[in-house]
Amino acid sequence: MKVETGQKATDFILKDGEGNDWRLSNQRGKTVVLLFYPGDETPVCTRQLCSLRDRWEEYVATGAEVVGISTDTTQAHRKFAAHHSLPLRLLADTDGKVAKLYGATSWLPGRAARAVVVVDGAGRISYRKVLPLSLFRPKDDEIIAAIRAAQESAPAQG
Repeated sequence: MKVETGQKATDFILKDGEGNDWRLSNQRGKTVVLLFYPGDETPVCTRQLCSLRDRWEEYVATGAEVVGISTDTTQAHRKFAAHHSLPLRLLADTDGKVAKLYGATSWLPGRAARAVVVVDGAGRISYRKVLPLSLFRPKDDEIIAAIRAAQESAPAQG
């Protein structure tokens, strides 16, 4: 399945670090950022999510729902979030199905690729960037700009 901007985002349900269900379609009306990353407690992923943590107020100011997604377990997410004081919800895609749905599979077996998918308030993909080499991380300024662009192009519907 080819994933492109402008298409409707495929719904999914994943467990967060607390074991609660998180469903994409329940976020309708707001911009959602799906941050796919290869793994908890790895050097680049830790730098990526700590950078997001350090700029969290800027993300919150956009009103977007920002979630991290990797193939790690809920327990690993809970420990990772606590260890680094991460403010965002981390979702466990242990079988990699959601990463596959969004074209964010890694060349590393059993891992998600590093990718950013922004879903607008109408439920359409407005931005998608997959970083083929996991050594590089997405820039916070680019993600925040993509959130703002999604909000301008498709205002949230209540």
